[in-house]
Amino acid sequence: MGKYRILVRKTAADELARIPKKDLRRLVERILSLGEEPRPHGCQKLSAQERYRIRQGDYRVVCSVDDAGRTVEIFKVGHRSEIYGRE
Repeated sequence: MGKYRILVRKTAADELARIPKKDLRRLVERILSLGEEPRPHGCQKLSAQERYRIRQGDYRVVCSVDDAGRTVEIFKVGHRSEIYGRE
């Protein structure tokens, strides 16, 4: 499978900026790995949306995958206790 481009919305970039440094490195590595495997093992499709949830420790990444355009768009990043219910 070829590479996918990773697009990060400004709101998601702002959320990443607030994540403690000790957790940030692994989270960024996980996001970058979506370029090789946009739907990794353990990712879950969110109901009623064409979006997926990826887990990394206590954090969640919500993204969409465009196979035709070969892109993964990151919508939200946050702690599992706060990620759901916000848009």
